[in-house]
Amino acid sequence: MKITNEEVSTKEIFETKPVPSALAKMAVPTIVSQLITLIYNIADTWFIGQTNNPYMVAASSLVLTIFLMITAIANLFGVGGGSLVVRLLGSKDEEEAQKVASLSLVMAAGSALAFSILCFIFMNPLLRMLGASDNTIGYARQYLIFVVVIGGLPTVLANTMSAMVRNIGYSREAGFGLGMGGVLNVVLDPVFMFVIFPDGYQVAGAAVATMLSNVITLGYFVLVYRRLKGKTVLLLPRSIERIRRESLGSLFSVGIPAAMSLLLFDLTNIVINRLMAGHGDIELAAIGIVLKVERLPLNIGIGICLGMTPLVAYNYASQNHKRMKEFFAAARRAGLIVSVLCVIFYRVFAPYIMQAFISDADTVRYGTEFLQSRCFATPFMFLSFHMVHFMQAVDRGKISFELAVIRQICLNIPILFLMNALFGVGGIVWTQLIADAVNVIISYVIYGFKITEITSGLK
Repeated sequence: MKITNEEVSTKEIFETKPVPSALAKMAVPTIVSQLITLIYNIADTWFIGQTNNPYMVAASSLVLTIFLMITAIANLFGVGGGSLVVRLLGSKDEEEAQKVASLSLVMAAGSALAFSILCFIFMNPLLRMLGASDNTIGYARQYLIFVVVIGGLPTVLANTMSAMVRNIGYSREAGFGLGMGGVLNVVLDPVFMFVIFPDGYQVAGAAVATMLSNVITLGYFVLVYRRLKGKTVLLLPRSIERIRRESLGSLFSVGIPAAMSLLLFDLTNIVINRLMAGHGDIELAAIGIVLKVERLPLNIGIGICLGMTPLVAYNYASQNHKRMKEFFAAARRAGLIVSVLCVIFYRVFAPYIMQAFISDADTVRYGTEFLQSRCFATPFMFLSFHMVHFMQAVDRGKISFELAVIRQICLNIPILFLMNALFGVGGIVWTQLIADAVNVIISYVIYGFKITEITSGLK
């Protein structure tokens, strides 16, 4: 493969560019795209909230948990395949990297189609299981049909391709694609909700806007792949590639934990929604808004971690462990600064934030209390998934999965049930802080035991 000036510049980011500059180069476009993605997710809730119908808000919050499952599929092949591709590039195995990138897209498409079909077949029992009531299930069906059943495939492929593009050093192109999709969603939301669709179908309008924006985003990444053909290892697949057994094992050893981590996070949200639904639809609507609003620092943190991951992975594979550790530490500092600033912001402005989404007084009151309490968990939440991303980057998928299990299955979910039984709604809200504070302590104890093994190249 002929080396171009563009490739040399990309290689400099991984190998020689000062750590803060390299991290900023990779992370800033990703943060911007994450923020725009957050805006379009919040925009759905905001526009639906303008109907002043808490049942519509609650319904869209319920389907969010299923939409996160779609994202988990993209994580399986985007994180698993993408991190393997960059490690193969770090060890100078470009031919295998090209095959892995191609096969990852094929498997992502097949998995997305299967999931969408299953959601269509089992739609009603699935929504009931998630906590849909007679007041919300009709609206939830509207959202699920367009966003997941029809829109699942383009969503998975767009996110998988974005991860591949970002991991080989083209963070700006990856960030622009996702950001463009977010902007389109915000523009299309009011058109479909209040102009094209009749009254009572605002949720369906928001869902169609999301689906179309993801279709257009997929089209953009197809064009990016074509532009990068011959310059990078990325190719649009024309056949099912055969890769080495150890490569397939490495892809799934990181990809499955990455997907399961998101599914476990999703499971926790399902539990929160179910427990809140037991207290009433108003409480469910309020926590639905809060769970989206609190994504501001988390999406910025995810952007930092996604920018860090390929840099850590490349330097781990090329055995530049000093530079690897520097990227890990720089990302941690940046994420903590953002988290603390957001805690202050939410404590001060929570009532105004809730009023911007919905004017129903009870929903605003509950939401304000929930947001002002849950915000204290933000720094600990960042440290938790920052460690998980690091473990994925250094090919320790098993450890990243164990950390996710500890966080959600061993801590978060049991504490949710306990706190709900003891303190009701307030107990549900404070669980996140307790669970993540304990999880961070456990994570760094594990890190202390494993870092020597990681830097020595042992498995």
